Amino acid sequence: MNSTVVFDPIAPIELIWVALAIAVLLTVFAAWQKSKSWALRGLGFGILILALANPALVRELRRSLSDIAIVVVDETQSQTIGDRAEVTAAAEAEVLSALEALSARDEDAPLETRVVRVRNEGGPVADPGTQLLTALNEAAAEAPADRLAGAILITDGQVHDPDAVTEFPGPVHALITGEEGEIDRRLVVISAPSFGIVGEDSTFRVKVEGVPGTARIAISVDGEVVEERNVTVGAENDINVPITHGGSNVVELVVREIPDELTLRNNRAAITVNGVRDRLRVLLVSGEPHAGERTWRNLLKADPSVDLVHFTILRPPTKQDGTPVFELSLIAFPTRELFLEKVDDFDLIVFDRYRRRGVLPSPYIANISRYVRDGGAVLIASGPYFAGVESLYRTPLADILPVAPTAEIYESPFTPEITKDGERHPVTSGLTRFAGSDGQGSAADQTPWGRWMRHVEVETLSGSTVMSGYEKKPLLVLDRVGEGRVAVLASDHAWLWSRGFEGGGPQAELLRRLAHWLMKEPELEEEALIATTQGSTLTVERRSVTGEAENLSIIAPSGERTTATWAPAGPGRWLTTFEANEQGLHRLSDGELTAIAAIGPPAPVEFESAISTPDLLQPLIDATDGGALRLANGIPDIRRVRDGRTAAGRGWVGLSRREAYAVEDVRLTPLAPGWAMLLLSAGLMLAAWRVEGR
Repeated sequence: MNSTVVFDPIAPIELIWVALAIAVLLTVFAAWQKSKSWALRGLGFGILILALANPALVRELRRSLSDIAIVVVDETQSQTIGDRAEVTAAAEAEVLSALEALSARDEDAPLETRVVRVRNEGGPVADPGTQLLTALNEAAAEAPADRLAGAILITDGQVHDPDAVTEFPGPVHALITGEEGEIDRRLVVISAPSFGIVGEDSTFRVKVEGVPGTARIAISVDGEVVEERNVTVGAENDINVPITHGGSNVVELVVREIPDELTLRNNRAAITVNGVRDRLRVLLVSGEPHAGERTWRNLLKADPSVDLVHFTILRPPTKQDGTPVFELSLIAFPTRELFLEKVDDFDLIVFDRYRRRGVLPSPYIANISRYVRDGGAVLIASGPYFAGVESLYRTPLADILPVAPTAEIYESPFTPEITKDGERHPVTSGLTRFAGSDGQGSAADQTPWGRWMRHVEVETLSGSTVMSGYEKKPLLVLDRVGEGRVAVLASDHAWLWSRGFEGGGPQAELLRRLAHWLMKEPELEEEALIATTQGSTLTVERRSVTGEAENLSIIAPSGERTTATWAPAGPGRWLTTFEANEQGLHRLSDGELTAIAAIGPPAPVEFESAISTPDLLQPLIDATDGGALRLANGIPDIRRVRDGRTAAGRGWVGLSRREAYAVEDVRLTPLAPGWAMLLLSAGLMLAAWRVEGR
């Protein structure tokens, strides 16, 4: 029971103050006049005014409320460094046990404990960092401020919301994991390109921070180390990385470890650079004018990224018709320069109905064979001459051709078909048997492919036959020769599709894929392991033209290994989807092929600064009279202290006694009944009159 005196005036408070002032003046005046009864009159006035104030005794029945202690446990990724996770778990268990024992000992001020766990929410891509004080602020908002005894934070001190809480009604203490004197280096990517030109270098600007001296950086592209170099710690450095192919190039920069380094998670950065070709250089060699010549030219000229050089033989040396040379060409065509000196500058050479007529000497053609073996590409769209003595097969080019002509030519209609191998090959896979602008469609709204009228019979020597023609004979054959690639189309009637003959066919899509496969575009590789990311979802595609896909092994940045199974997605294609829960570089392998995929930002916020420290929390700790202690020195003693007193010392931390309560009953007892006060005041006034009348 708690008792207090309160006043409930029965007259306006202003009137009471005026009456009090008049009573004081009259009493003072009577005393100045040396009246014998000035004291009695003053006492009478006072009792009258007290009656107007109406004093009462209030007695409350109170129930004590427990104080609340908030324990915030940091379980973010930076807490996985070294033994921090184990130290955190042990500290949490001891702190909770100590708080429970403290509450049991002090029955007058019981203690309620609320535990808040902080994790990296939103997945590895969101990368919010450690929102420790935000979690503390949210927990405090759910509790009455007058009951908060304080907060204990179990963390490494690396928080990314230091301004989320500026004041707290109780002391805030930080129990810091990690050791003093930790050393670490980290790689900071200042700038990185999102795309690069194939065949050129992309420039990355980086800086290594941490222990002064010289750091060694290993530079990898798609998992293969291309260079190692030394850089000065603390200085900005430009690193040139070659972009070797189109599509995704995963560039990984790794700072080599130094002795006793805290973690390697912030020593690396993975950046995906999209490789694009600046200009594709194509040399089109037309043997003679014909109805389909424009098909190749129009296809290649329609692509703005293609630089086309078209070499057409208008008059061979054997033809003498009296036409002056100046009427055939404004300048002499640079044959030697193209086919000997600069042939390596081209990404693709197309022979369209070319026949041997003495225009290109054998050394020139032999140089093209060398160009293919060194990584070039040749496409032969053969006409009827391919079967005769003027065939390219009768030149040094025969060394790289995957077919041999049989001298038979079929001048009969036939419909091109995709072979069983072609259903698995990326050049022809997915091309339906129905025509359309892109070769795709359904039987409901499109017509079958149109027929071709000529097929040169060839015998397959190597490579893959992906399309067949007349009587299932090879029509399109693809092959790899050394570092380069060769394709032979055993007909010169592909142009019929572009003209819409009998409904046409997927000519543009087929020739586009064929050209891109010859130029080694990654999306058209026969044996490929392709990883694409969308947020934290990793989608992996496996393509094969020979065998079946084995289970996929995924190695996370932490070293954790996961196995994923494939789902068939069509002939020669398998897919699997994996939800990543870690930031960084994931390494993929199916036993034969490997790939890498980068999840999240190049440098995760959680590992930007890995050294444990109380500095970021110190302003809040100082503002609340709390303390910061390292768990390496042992678990501190937890005590109860009076509100407003020092709450931390050597080896101990304190939680305030808030003495909060709830009022269950209130009793009001008047101290000055009106009638009694009136009689007493009247009696005093009468006594004063009697004294003055003597």
